[in-house]
Amino acid sequence: MSQSGYASLLPDRFVLRSTLTSPFGRKVRIAIDVLGLSQRIAIVPADTLDENDSLRQQNPLGKLPCLLLADGTALYDSGVIIEFLQNVAGNESLLPSQGLDRYKLLTLATLADGITDAALLMVYESRFREPATHSQRWLAHQRGKIARALAAFETSPPDPRKTDMATIALACAFGYLDWRKPVEWRPDHPRLVQWLDAFTAHEQAYARTRAPAPAASP
Repeated sequence: MSQSGYASLLPDRFVLRSTLTSPFGRKVRIAIDVLGLSQRIAIVPADTLDENDSLRQQNPLGKLPCLLLADGTALYDSGVIIEFLQNVAGNESLLPSQGLDRYKLLTLATLADGITDAALLMVYESRFREPATHSQRWLAHQRGKIARALAAFETSPPDPRKTDMATIALACAFGYLDWRKPVEWRPDHPRLVQWLDAFTAHEQAYARTRAPAPAASP
């Protein structure tokens, strides 16, 4: 869809700029599925490395995902998009609108997103630098973030029978770790392996949003 084509959207329809392999885009795609909004949102791929991709005009950071509204408004950051879509759906199933529980859930979601962020940075270190220039200190720094976050979730995992902002973020973090393998997380975290199995059995949207193979980019 061209840049001008977005303006022709009906007021109740949206465009999600994302790849099918973006872990943060996957969070949004799961939310879309769970909230029953699939028929109202078109997914249009974007290339974050292409200087001519309109994504850079829609989100100056050039990052995925980005949600485009009919009036041209662009919303970005997966958490912002999910909260907006929840409001569109007219419920609070993924995130309470107020109270301490809201902020506890947002904190857990941020911790889960931190795993994905650190994993992405490890992958990018290998992708954008020659092997001889890899910073082992930088990689260890990111690996430490992942290890501490996994330890926290291993001690107290969320309820796998609930689909909310935090469990979606955590499941997508595990999906990215399993796909790109910046660290081997499964051997030392048996409770989290069991958690992911239970969550995927509970939430079928996780399987429906799995990246196609072979996948080319995060």
